[in-house]
This record gives sequence, structure tokens and C-alpha cells, in this order.
Amino acid sequence: MIEAYNFLASWQLFPEKGTYEFGNRPKSGIYKIELGSTGKQVTISMNWVSLEDQAFASQFSITPDSDWYPFEDIALGDAVKAAFESQLQLKVWFTKDDKPMLEVIHEITPKGYLRVVHHHFNERGEKFTNEEIYHKQLSVLPYSASVSGAVIKPNEAGVIRHQALSAMEEQTNMQLTQIRQQIELLAVQAKEIQKRKELSMLIYEAQIGFVPVIGQTYFLYEKEDGTCLLSLVGPKEWGRSKPYKNFISAVHLLADHTWKEI
Repeated sequence: MIEAYNFLASWQLFPEKGTYEFGNRPKSGIYKIELGSTGKQVTISMNWVSLEDQAFASQFSITPDSDWYPFEDIALGDAVKAAFESQLQLKVWFTKDDKPMLEVIHEITPKGYLRVVHHHFNERGEKFTNEEIYHKQLSVLPYSASVSGAVIKPNEAGVIRHQALSAMEEQTNMQLTQIRQQIELLAVQAKEIQKRKELSMLIYEAQIGFVPVIGQTYFLYEKEDGTCLLSLVGPKEWGRSKPYKNFISAVHLLADHTWKEI
């Protein structure tokens, strides 16, 4: 898949260069585009941290042949189509119930950056646009490594040494920045896991009169005696008779049997 080669990389976000009309603004992020084992699919994965230190991750695969395929992530849509408009542009469309949900445009800029534009559509068909700019993690090579890279001619030792040192400094600085951002992401993810663990301990010590099902939502309450109660009934469904003192939270059972607060 020749068209994909310019996109296949791990891309690091320039947070200050983005514009956002929809969702939370990220503090850092990694956008990775990889070729599938069969060579017919492209896998896109995203990891980023918001200004509020919330970690988000997403991954999906597309077949860029301009045909529609079923899609399982309901938040994005129930069908997806992708196509390379050129060797420098990849478009992905998501629809739900035959209505546009999201359009993502990937474009390699003249400077070799990855420009990702998200067009979000709400239920009324109104469009909101987010734009992100990423730079590629490169290695120091004796030849151009991007579509806009300068040709290095080994004619004068001093010029070549200066170019190599400049490239080395730029690349190592990018690598250190990427590592710092990955550490921030891991720290936020560790906090989320610890939070789920503490909530899970509280729920497994609570009164439960049924067998919880993975993927379902339940409701956690504090009773008058200080113990907890896990229920199928939401706080607005009890009527006048409420067997609890305080409503704590709606909770969701995950596949690893930990609980997540909604």
C-alpha cells in the first residue's frame, strides 16, 4: 500500500498548534498509524491526556478502498469508509443510521507534519471542527526522511557535522519530550487504576442481592448504618421509599471485574 508510507509513524502532538470546537483540549498526545499484517488495513491508535489530567485511548482499523464496512464502536458510528485521496491525504468517514457522525482528514503538510482535522456532526447535523498538528519521530539519516526533507550532500565536513549535530539535538529533544509525555500518561492511567481498585473494594464489601453482569451499569448507595448497597434501581426510580441515606454513584462493571465510576 504505497499511499500509506508517508503516514506510517508514531506522531507526537503539538498541543499549542491545535484548535478545538468539540470535546476536551489535550495537553499531550501520541497518534500512531500502522499497516496491518495483511497489508490491506491501516490501524490508527490515539493516546492523549487532557488539561484536567484525564487519560483517553482509542484504536480502530480501516480498509482504505472507498467501500463501507460495519463498525463496532457505537460512539463513532456503525459504518466506516476510508480512502487515500492522494499520497499526502487520507480521509475516513463514520456514519450512524446513515447519518454523518465524523469525518477525519489526515494530511501531510509541506513541512512534513501530520495535520489531522476532525469534523464532528451532532444530531441536528451541525458541524464542529477540531484541528491537530503532529510531528514525526525521526532518526538521524544521511538522506531525506520526509516529503519536505532537505537533501544532504557530503561535500564539506564542517557543513555535514553541523547538520548532523543539529539533527541529533532536534531528535533527542523530541524523544525526551515524548518520554515525558508518556510518563505523564502512565501516571494518569495509574491513578485511574488505583481509583477503580478502591471503588471495587467498596462495592465488593457492599450488600449485593444479584449477580452483576460485565458491561452493565448499576447504582451504589450508602445506607443509614454506614454500609453500602449495590442496586439495579436508579436514584430517581425509588419513589418515596428510599432504602438508603446517600446516593454515591452510578458504576460500570468492566471485563477485568473492576468497577468504574460513571
